[in-house]
Amino acid sequence: MASFSGKAVGRQDNGAQIKELHAKIGQLTVEKDFLQQAFAKI
Repeated sequence: MASFSGKAVGRQDNGAQIKELHAKIGQLTVEKDFLQQAFAKI
C-alpha cells in the first residue's frame, strides 16, 4: 500500500490501491456491524 509521502503514483497503481481500499472498507464495515450486534446483546 502506498504511503502519504507525496510521491506520484501511476494510474494503474491507483486503480489497484482503490480496489484494495474498497475491500478493506468492506471488511471493517462487516467487523463493526458484527461487534455492534454482539455488544447490543450484553
